[in-house]
Amino acid sequence: MSQHTSALAAWLASWDSQLDSSMQVFVRLMRHLFLIIMIVYLFVCMVSLAGKLIHLLVIQGGVLDFIAIRDVLTDALLILVILAIVRTLFIASGFDYALAFLEIGFVVLVRKLLLLETIPAETGLLLVLGVVSALFFGLIILIYHLKQKWQKAQNSLVT
Repeated sequence: MSQHTSALAAWLASWDSQLDSSMQVFVRLMRHLFLIIMIVYLFVCMVSLAGKLIHLLVIQGGVLDFIAIRDVLTDALLILVILAIVRTLFIASGFDYALAFLEIGFVVLVRKLLLLETIPAETGLLLVLGVVSALFFGLIILIYHLKQKWQKAQNSLVT
């Protein structure tokens, strides 16, 4: 009986390791596929932004109204979000990963602030989003300052 259970346990262990390695290969493949899709999407967004800029500067003679500037800024902020998402795929440190998503959240909030209409009904939402984006910006600056301070302290300990 114990011989059968030990053979079964060995078979299950080998099956588990094979399943684990195949899942790792699948996840790695999906990560690379997602990365390729995001890079192609980033390229399309950059071409679209370049087309809008050329249209605004050449065809309209450089005359920019608020709506045109807002459209260009929101497209540029979308490109920043995509760049940040692609950058997070290469980050190994959990701390840097969390900081990158804080930066993405800040850019998304600023983009939302630009897209909202400035009507009296939206005043409360604009105020809340403005305060939250200011807090995000403050947190990002504070974290970068603390990270630089920690790196200096760590470098002084090493030398």
